[in-house]
Amino acid sequence: MALFTETTNLLKKEIVLEWRSKYAFNGILLYIVSTVFVCYISFNLNAGFRDSAGYPIVWNILFWIIMLFASVNAIAKSFMQEGRGRLLYYYTIASPQAIILSKTIYNALLMGLLSLLAIVVYLLFFPNNVGDMPFYFIAVLLGSTSFSTVFTMISAIASKAANNGTLMAILSFPVVIPVILVLIRVSKAAMDGLERSVSYGSIGVLFAINAIVIASSLILFPYLWRD
Repeated sequence: MALFTETTNLLKKEIVLEWRSKYAFNGILLYIVSTVFVCYISFNLNAGFRDSAGYPIVWNILFWIIMLFASVNAIAKSFMQEGRGRLLYYYTIASPQAIILSKTIYNALLMGLLSLLAIVVYLLFFPNNVGDMPFYFIAVLLGSTSFSTVFTMISAIASKAANNGTLMAILSFPVVIPVILVLIRVSKAAMDGLERSVSYGSIGVLFAINAIVIASSLILFPYLWRD
């Protein structure tokens, strides 16, 4: 019960701070819109490519690349921007499990909202190539949650190092690649309008990865927090 209360209060704090400044939300939204617009201009330079067989595949992969870098920019500073004084204050009022859970949930909510806005912007600029749009939205939400859990944990680890930006990139690579491959497979099945049962195994893999990352965070973060 104490863990739930602490997590809820810290989550409210994160939401209130973001609502006041809107720094992360506005910055990432601007990045998404500008990147999609640049891609739209690039595709229009070669109008014949939009009618080719490879266009839907590129459409899908490009979307996930945009969301990957948006996630990195939004979540990388989860712990790196926290001052030592604030971290010491957190240490006195909350458990480390509550802190890592509140950060993970907040980042998942932020990326979920940004992902939905991103797909809307994407569909405004590009023709709709998705055969099963509700399932594609589910894949997008699963992807944003997966990015949030992975990058939050790695941000916590990298914040304890001197060259934290480089360390985060190194640690993220082996974890994010399997997530990206699974997400592309699930979203491509949604684009092709295949039976949803085809993707149940891949969705199970995503849930398993998220469960492992969250469990690892709850186990490892208290040791990091003591330092």
